[in-house]
Amino acid sequence: MKLKMFLVSLALAGFAIGVVGQILPQALLKPPADCLPTFNADYTGRRFSELKQINRSNIQTLNLAWVHQVALGDTPGTIVGGEATSQEAAQFGSGGWEASIKSQPLLVNGVLYFTTPDNAFAIDAVSGRQLWHYFWRTRGGIHIGNRGFGMYGNWLYFETPDNYLVSLDAKTGKERWHTQFADVKQEYFSTPAPVIIGNHVIVGTGGDSLDNPGFLEARDPETGALQWRWWTEPLKKGDPGSNTWPDEGSMRHGGGMTWMPGTYDPELHLYYLGTGNPNPVMAGQSRKGDDLWTCSIVALNVDTGKMAWYFQASPHDTHDWDAVQTPVLIDGEFKGKPRKMVAQASRNGFYFLLDRVTGEHLVTEPFIETLNWVDHIDERGEPRGKPSKDATVDGVLVSPPSGGATNWPAPSFSPETKLFYVSTSESYSMFYLTDTDPHPEGYGAAEKNSGGLGNTLRALDYQTGKTVWKHHYPGGGGFSGILTTAGKLLFTGDGSQHLVAFDPANGKILWHAGLGANVSNGPETYMLEGKQYLVAGAGQSLYAFTLAE
Repeated sequence: MKLKMFLVSLALAGFAIGVVGQILPQALLKPPADCLPTFNADYTGRRFSELKQINRSNIQTLNLAWVHQVALGDTPGTIVGGEATSQEAAQFGSGGWEASIKSQPLLVNGVLYFTTPDNAFAIDAVSGRQLWHYFWRTRGGIHIGNRGFGMYGNWLYFETPDNYLVSLDAKTGKERWHTQFADVKQEYFSTPAPVIIGNHVIVGTGGDSLDNPGFLEARDPETGALQWRWWTEPLKKGDPGSNTWPDEGSMRHGGGMTWMPGTYDPELHLYYLGTGNPNPVMAGQSRKGDDLWTCSIVALNVDTGKMAWYFQASPHDTHDWDAVQTPVLIDGEFKGKPRKMVAQASRNGFYFLLDRVTGEHLVTEPFIETLNWVDHIDERGEPRGKPSKDATVDGVLVSPPSGGATNWPAPSFSPETKLFYVSTSESYSMFYLTDTDPHPEGYGAAEKNSGGLGNTLRALDYQTGKTVWKHHYPGGGGFSGILTTAGKLLFTGDGSQHLVAFDPANGKILWHAGLGANVSNGPETYMLEGKQYLVAGAGQSLYAFTLAE
């Protein structure tokens, strides 16, 4: 029966979507040229495309094909959903509106689907013409950005800043249902793109303002019902990891938010996720210990939510160094032997390479030169901080600052060059302890930027973490997502509102185009009607480029 269903799915959907609405793992691991079915285009997080119609030899003929500027809010012709009235939304407030396109658009059957906070869009991928627009009536929540959709058959899923999972019909944009998974009154807010694996909709959330516990959930794609929940801290004394917290109160208020999507290995049936910082955020006196499983890379069984292994990037973090950066899956050699690996360039300034079957540590290597907080690397390969670099009343100088040596914009790994590409920052901040109480609340400390050397695009040897080449942005900025292609190109944004093509082998600039705003998501590429398109978000617009005819 399963074989018959699989064959029917292939016959009807051709490549990606089965009859029962399941996007097939084969397409998610290596999508066809005309399909971008999930966040980062596939499950691996490599952000590498096999397309090469646009390549190093013809990149100078790349021209603008179309621009789509989003219309936000409840405009004429918009499909409106949600529970709150406009009066209620005004009462709760938007909590810091951010309308830039941070979403990674999905491409299915010639349609691009993408989001901004409280808004969802479908546009024609060839012309940029809008097909529908859905608007969510918010109850509040911090609106710093939304990373996009998950898709299951003809159903779309996105998270709202006020912590609802909303399901839409992909053809019409009409709402199927919505369900709340966290309370905005507790100051949770949600930014991730849901990830669809089998019949699971994987949902995460964020929130540092109050000392709340973090969690990851799986929801049923048909009804939104809860399937499982994994907490980023132990639940009670005696549970695994509870010995890394001083008491139950501290670990049940311990943070560790899950505000970026993870990656997935269908052979191992493991979901790889980075977790956020512990709470109170920058004052650690009430949570002495390693504070598991905050600031960690974890591997979870996708059917049960049970943790298979963990690696903690920043034990007892006191600098707001979320480890939610993309865990990139790499199949290659390490010390002459083939291995299944997972790599992360983490916010704390370290590159980590792990065996993704067992979690065994392979490499821990700093990737910025200004890093000054680490005391030593322990036997697990985890960096241990200097107590002298914790916030003090008088202030202490630390690199990287809380914004990180890198942050959420997507890295890329090219199997052709064997290089891991990441946007980095070399800067400093003064950290001041503002709450000396033994049990501080909220952040407990303040930070003042103290300058630095600016931002740099880096290519790292994946086997060592050493920098092979780097491109410094003299004007600042350059903290965008990255795409590499078989056309021997690397696309990203600089700090001067340009989309730039680099040679991924050496960092030479090959092409650039001014967009009027800094690139705000990761560029992506697809092939439709015989043309390869390059698409990037900048501010409130999507820009599409093709070769001149």
